[in-house]
Amino acid sequence: MVGFENEKEALKKLDAKVIAISADDEANAQEVAKDVSFPVTHSATKQDAYAMGGWAGVHRGTDIVQPSEFVIGPDGKVMTSSYSAGPIGRMDAADVVKWLTRRDSLG
Repeated sequence: MVGFENEKEALKKLDAKVIAISADDEANAQEVAKDVSFPVTHSATKQDAYAMGGWAGVHRGTDIVQPSEFVIGPDGKVMTSSYSAGPIGRMDAADVVKWLTRRDSLG
C-alpha cells in the first residue's frame, strides 16, 4: 500500500482516488494505515470479497481473502483488475499511473 502512497501526487493529477479494503482486524489494519493517507477499511470477509468481485480461498482450513486490486472508472465499472495468491502479479502503483496516463492519452 505504501507504493500507492508514494504515487499519490501522480494519482491526484489523474483524478484517481485510492481506497484499501483489508481483511485484517481493526488493530492490524490501523497499523498498516498509519503509513498511508487514503482510507483503509478492515475486517473484510469472504462474502465481502465476492460481492466486490474479489477472490477468497482457504488456507490451512481457514477462509482467507486473497489480494485483489481494481481500477474503477468514473461510471463505476471495473476497467482493469488483478488477483494474486502471492506477491507476484499484484498491481504496482507506478504501473497503475502509467496505465491511467496511457488511457487518458488515447482519449
